[in-house]
Amino acid sequence: MNGGTAMQRRHGNGDGDEGGARARQHRPRRGRLIVGALAGVCALAAAGALLLPRPPGTGADGGDAARTAGSHATGRAGTTGDTGMTGGTGNTGMTGGTGGTGDGIGGGTGRGRFAADETCDRPEARSPAPSRDETGETIRRIKERGYLRVGVDQNSYGWGYRDPNSSQERVELSGFDIDLARRIADEILGHRAPGEPPNIRFAAVPTSQRIPAVQDGRVDMVVRTMTITCDRLDDVAFSAPYFTTGQQVLAPAHSGITGYDRSLAGKKICTADGSTARLRLEKDRAAGKPAVAEADIRPVVPNQLDCLVRLQLGEVDAVVTDSALAASQAAQDPSVTLMGEEFTEEYYGVAMSRDSEDLVRRVNAVLRDYVADGGWERAYDEWLEATMKKPADPPPAVYRD
Repeated sequence: MNGGTAMQRRHGNGDGDEGGARARQHRPRRGRLIVGALAGVCALAAAGALLLPRPPGTGADGGDAARTAGSHATGRAGTTGDTGMTGGTGNTGMTGGTGGTGDGIGGGTGRGRFAADETCDRPEARSPAPSRDETGETIRRIKERGYLRVGVDQNSYGWGYRDPNSSQERVELSGFDIDLARRIADEILGHRAPGEPPNIRFAAVPTSQRIPAVQDGRVDMVVRTMTITCDRLDDVAFSAPYFTTGQQVLAPAHSGITGYDRSLAGKKICTADGSTARLRLEKDRAAGKPAVAEADIRPVVPNQLDCLVRLQLGEVDAVVTDSALAASQAAQDPSVTLMGEEFTEEYYGVAMSRDSEDLVRRVNAVLRDYVADGGWERAYDEWLEATMKKPADPPPAVYRD
């Protein structure tokens, strides 16, 4: 079935608006404190190999946030919580936690069900139609295991992070992507009451390790501001899109940079390894595009937050990343701002194994429900509207069949 389901404009839909307004009214502005603490999270994650062991031969230096930990590590993240941080007491059995590592689900890079399409021009429209059928092999293994393994970010404010200003003894992961991951787990495995074993285990995955984590079977899925692209469809399967964004420039307010244009000439631009921003800069450089023809695009980091740290230290002049991430970082540090307009249109999706079509269809059914019952809107109001500074709708869902 081909088709789309788009929400009504949020201005005219009363469901969830009142709750979202209350959340915004009582949510304090945290300013620059969070970025320093999140850099501390980056440092802890880097020190613990980011929870997921790197495949042999990938050796990275662990990120710039780690070497600046002395000036930025003000957060408490990594001491407790449901991801089992290194040295922590989490209940999910990640490195240094108290539980097991969970059963493997196979994974691999099999491509029988998701064949590459040389004519791919709308990757966001290539996901299979939703289904609530749970008799497939992948979902059966998840149910037997009893929990969902999800790769997430732990240092992106508003998306996946631990609030360093929380007064709670146990600081849980929170954010827009975290809410979505929990909803998927609740629908597949059933909601778990306090005191019951959790139905989800999070693993912190750096930007450059999102695809390997899925292919190696270390996680069942990645919910981590991951753009659906034709190239990535060769390696992983994606859900229907759940968020619309685009690449944009982040730079100091008085830098003289005006956007993705000639004002970047002679400037050092930072991007994350494996990101769509990185690929776009390399492509535009090869094509001789004026925006990057005379710019230095060599600075590359394993995690996107490391770019912000370099920008704060004056080691780079600008960052190119998704506008949704850049807006959250600009909200944390008033000395930087988004410059110009978005110069691409991209869609975030949930990444899964190419051999897991049953899971992909089931996740698409969850996304459909999440939009229909106002869950998407409530999550946006709580986590993103204050930083994005505008209302938003979920992207329309268009399927390949």
